[in-house]
Amino acid sequence: MTAQILDGRKIASEIREDLAKKIDIIPGENMPVLAVVLVGENDASKVYVRNKKKAALEVGIGCEVIELNDTIGENALLEIIHELNDNPHVNGVIVQLPLPKHINPLKILSAINPEKDVDGFNPYNAGLLACKEPEAIVSATPKGILKLLQVANIDLVGKHAVIIGRSNIVGRPTAMLLLNNDCTVTIAHSKTTNLSELVKEADIVVAACGCAKLVKKDWIKKGAVVIDVGINRIDGKLCGDVDFDEVCEVASFVTPVPGGVGPMTVAMLLENTYEAACRQREHQHNHKCCCGHCKH
Repeated sequence: MTAQILDGRKIASEIREDLAKKIDIIPGENMPVLAVVLVGENDASKVYVRNKKKAALEVGIGCEVIELNDTIGENALLEIIHELNDNPHVNGVIVQLPLPKHINPLKILSAINPEKDVDGFNPYNAGLLACKEPEAIVSATPKGILKLLQVANIDLVGKHAVIIGRSNIVGRPTAMLLLNNDCTVTIAHSKTTNLSELVKEADIVVAACGCAKLVKKDWIKKGAVVIDVGINRIDGKLCGDVDFDEVCEVASFVTPVPGGVGPMTVAMLLENTYEAACRQREHQHNHKCCCGHCKH
C-alpha cells in the first residue's frame, strides 16, 4: 500500500480563494479585520505572524500587528486586549504564543472577547466545543485537521482515533472535535504506557507531541489515516512526528510535513476571522449577543 497524500497546501489554497470571493463583495467599511499581538523577539513567532498577515491581506482581511517589548507587564498587556475588545473595527484578536515567562497565558487568552477569539483558545470557546455547541469558535489546527479528513471523504463515525499529545492548542480540542463527529477517541501522551501498541489499534492517528519521527511503520495499522501535526528539524530539514517514508507504506492517507496541517491552520484562522466578522455584524444588527461579553 502506498498512502494517498493529504495535500494541505492545495486544500488551503482552495479555501482561501473561496474566502477571497466572499470578502470581495463586502462593503469596504465592513471588511474583516484581524489584530495580532506579538510580545517579544521570538524568531519563530515573528515568522508565523508575518505569514499570517500576508495570508490575511491576500484574501482581503485587514491585519494589524501590535508588536510589544517582552518587558511589558501583564496588566499593561491586558489593557491592550481590552482596547481591542472594545474596538468595533476589529473582528478577530489573537495573541501569538509563547508569551514571556512572567505573563500568565491563560489569563491573557481568557481576557479576549469570545466573539473575537478567532484562535479558539479562550476557555469559553473551549467549553462550548466540549459541550458540542455549534457557536464555538474552534481552534484553527483542530479545525484544519477535521477539514482535511472531510475533504478526503473519510468516514469518522465509530472510528477509533488516537491522539498523541494533550496540549490545549492541539491535542485536547482535536479530541473534542473528533468526539463531536462520532469518533471514539483516546488521548495519549508522554506518560502513556505501551504507546506503540495503543497507536496500532487506531483507525485515525493524530501525532502532535513534538518528537521527530516518533511514529514508525510498525506503529500503524494497515489502512489507517495518519495526521502529522509535528514541526521539528533534523540537520536543518523540517520533519514531523511521523516517519513519513515508512508510514506511507502502510497508511491509507497521510499528511506531509511541511505542506499538510500547517497551511490548513492558517486557512482556518482566516475562515474563523471572516465568520466572526459576519456574526458580529449580525449581532449588531439584532442588538443582541450570544456570549454575554458584548456591550450593545
